[in-house]
Amino acid sequence: MRKKIIPFLILLFVLISTGLLMSQKNDEDAKFQKLLDNYFDALWKFYPTTATLEGYHKYDNKLEDLSNKNIEKRHEALDEFNQEFVAKIDRTKLSPDLKIDHGIIIDALELELLNHENLLPWDYNPIFYNNIFINSIRSLFTKEFASLDIRSKNAVERLKNLPNIIKQAKENLKTPPPLHTETAIRQFPAVLNFYKNELPKLIDEAPASYKSKLQSNLSKVIPALEDYQNFLKNELLPKSTGNFRLAQAHPRLWRSTFQMSLSLDELISRQRANINNIRREMFLVCIPFYRIMYPKINLEKLTTQRGETEVRNIVIKGVLNKIKSDHVPKDEFLNKIKSTSSEVKDFLLKKQLIDLPEEDLNIEPMPLEVQGISWTRLIRHGVYEASGSYTCQIAPISDDLEEEQIQSLLEEYNNFFLPFYTTRKVYPGEFVPLILSNKNSSLVRKLYPNMPLIKAWPVFIEEMMIYSGFGNYDLRRRLNQLKYRLKTALDFTLEFNIHEGGMTKEDAIAYMERVGFQTQAEAERNWNRIILNPGDAAYPYVGLQILLDLEKEYRKIKGESYNQKEFMHKILSYGAIPLRNLREKILED
Repeated sequence: MRKKIIPFLILLFVLISTGLLMSQKNDEDAKFQKLLDNYFDALWKFYPTTATLEGYHKYDNKLEDLSNKNIEKRHEALDEFNQEFVAKIDRTKLSPDLKIDHGIIIDALELELLNHENLLPWDYNPIFYNNIFINSIRSLFTKEFASLDIRSKNAVERLKNLPNIIKQAKENLKTPPPLHTETAIRQFPAVLNFYKNELPKLIDEAPASYKSKLQSNLSKVIPALEDYQNFLKNELLPKSTGNFRLAQAHPRLWRSTFQMSLSLDELISRQRANINNIRREMFLVCIPFYRIMYPKINLEKLTTQRGETEVRNIVIKGVLNKIKSDHVPKDEFLNKIKSTSSEVKDFLLKKQLIDLPEEDLNIEPMPLEVQGISWTRLIRHGVYEASGSYTCQIAPISDDLEEEQIQSLLEEYNNFFLPFYTTRKVYPGEFVPLILSNKNSSLVRKLYPNMPLIKAWPVFIEEMMIYSGFGNYDLRRRLNQLKYRLKTALDFTLEFNIHEGGMTKEDAIAYMERVGFQTQAEAERNWNRIILNPGDAAYPYVGLQILLDLEKEYRKIKGESYNQKEFMHKILSYGAIPLRNLREKILED
């Protein structure tokens, strides 16, 4: 009898211990979730305009308070949240998925602290205010999340407070980098146009009980905005002498956004080898073209005279110069991207390379108020919203550019290069990986996706397309796809040399032209992007290195049963999680 009781007691002890452990985990999960709720509510209270865009409507009647007192209060709150997430949450007791979310929130807090301690956008970035001015009111009228009566009532309150935040902007802005102020000035006519021409039409549709209040407050906002525009041009621009380099803040930025397991030294070592290998492959692709295009030149003799490196440059540049004239006119650029997107989508479907979502992607011109930072912009529904449309906005080639610059950009985005630009930036671009990753229910992962993963995913797809016969194996397409891959590696170097080093604009442009075979207009545009959007230039390269490593390991585990389509779906099935967690999730399943 005793022999039967002892195993029973052992089993009972195991069950009770397991139950207690699960109870502790559930308690810790609940505590973490409650803290998350408090953190997000405080975040949206400080950024009510962004809250409305994301579908969190508790603060729709509020506007940002960027007084020194409120900014300091927010900084103190961030320190408290940081302590609570680190000290009061026992990460070891969290369920596996929440352990990942916990790490993401710690990184998000670090980015917020970086804003308050180093970046200070309210002091040094007038573009920050443009975003508030244009979105705070427009989002209430264009997003139909509540009755027009409620949205109009909230719009009245925000319009009342707009003159105050305009005043705060003038008081806060100190010595921004010149490019930030110049970009804000170029965008501002669109901000004014919204309040002078678009908003009155929206107010006409508002309920009668709020129409007069809206019009009355609007009449006070327009002069304040006109005065602010004069401030940007006449006061802020002359004193915009700030340093655009992030220096010591840059390592904090990339640690929190790259979220990777590879060391920076390893990435730099790989990048150098990649540049050499890609340029060598470009050279090999170009040789048969070059012999036909320049029949009088003896390559063997030229190599003896000039050396291998210089001959590579001569041959690659010579071939690119011959094919760059095959491009559409400026006025047809957007339509060409639309048709190319359809071509890419049809090819992916035909070859069954990846699973594509049912959702459609709208493609439209980028409005002036957000131009100048990047050439493409994906607009999605808010993270708190169950559904909504997706739109990719394409920046038009500006009429303000000189004819030579316009021609230079069109030659850069010629008909052999544009398919790969479209693949990365439009379709599938960030659109498909974000939709696939957002099928994961975690709000944290939707709000803070790992951008190196999102931006590297279409780079990986681009290579799959080439080896599946995209463009009917046209080597001119392969050459331009390699050129784009080369740009990915160069951008990684530029990101660090510009923000942590002393690389000048002249040196950066010369580097892009000489090593990357980019046109001058494209190189200048890329310089601006790296300054205005730190981190973005390095994301695709970093993410790609992790994906390539993962694929090798996963292929080794799966052996003959390895399926690339299944792998590409799997890496997004957990949400766009940090790269440091992705390997663990992929290999443990």
